[in-house]
Amino acid sequence: MAAVFLVTLYEYSPLFYIAVVFTCFIVTTGLVLGWFGWDVPVILRNSEETQFNTRVFKKQMRQVKNPFGLEITNPSSASITTGITLTTDCLEDSLLTCYWGCSVQKLYEALQKHFYCFRISTPQALEDALYSEYLYQEQYFIKKDSKEEIYCQLPRDTKIEDFGTVPRSRYPMVALLTLADEDDREIYDIISMVSVIHIPDKTYKLSCRILYQYLLLAQGQFHDLKQLFMSANNNSTPSSSSSPEQKNTDRSLLEKAGLSETEMEPPEENSKDCVVCQNGTVNWVLLPCRHTCLCDGCIKYFQQCPMCRQFVQESFALCSQKEQDKDKLKSL
Repeated sequence: MAAVFLVTLYEYSPLFYIAVVFTCFIVTTGLVLGWFGWDVPVILRNSEETQFNTRVFKKQMRQVKNPFGLEITNPSSASITTGITLTTDCLEDSLLTCYWGCSVQKLYEALQKHFYCFRISTPQALEDALYSEYLYQEQYFIKKDSKEEIYCQLPRDTKIEDFGTVPRSRYPMVALLTLADEDDREIYDIISMVSVIHIPDKTYKLSCRILYQYLLLAQGQFHDLKQLFMSANNNSTPSSSSSPEQKNTDRSLLEKAGLSETEMEPPEENSKDCVVCQNGTVNWVLLPCRHTCLCDGCIKYFQQCPMCRQFVQESFALCSQKEQDKDKLKSL
């Protein structure tokens, strides 16, 4: 249809035909080069252009101090029969309560109750929300800044060797950290932390790891604590000594459980240099991929993550400019 129109136009007036084609060419060139101020996504945009508008939204973050820390010691040796060793690092005196065989459904109902009904700031509050839907409970007192190791194990008389096939109705362990002193709960926004821990058994041999961690706030919200993926240092050695066969087994078990391998990936020794300029300090987190790989100078040039090429929907800074200036003064 367009070809017929152009031929008819040329037969009517060659000069008018040339004027129309030239006008279309000028308009198209203006759109491509951005003469009209419109943000038109085109490939031919000048790569050396220093300033252009992006659609990446920058989140306004609020710094919150987390009084709780929990990690697994020697995860390769943990199992349902031999038990598990947990290392805590808390800023205040706290209580560690471990629930073996906790109901998956009741746990997430309890998190919703924290949001809508009452605050889970004590072990008793979580027990009431769970309706005692767990198999065994252990509780330990944690001194502030002690970094002590806690050994947890199911009693032998329970005769529990596994929790069935996937998908399961119970988590092997749910660990709850709460502040022991009631006065401390008025100081911190975060009043408790719930950690969902997988422990291997004879049926499901995926290596021991923390599956999820939830931070519960005094205002009723709860947040899923996610790992940030820093750019790996080329000179660093892998932190995991697992064999390729073990890694393949873990990958297949993760897929079977419906978990993402990137979320379960063990942390690596990380570099603090920007992956683009190799000069600035990494300070920006890209969402939703959670790659932390860009400095303050390079963040404005990217609408896609330079590591995974995923489009960036939002981003936020780890440190404000004032905090960075303070760190520079301290180093001097």
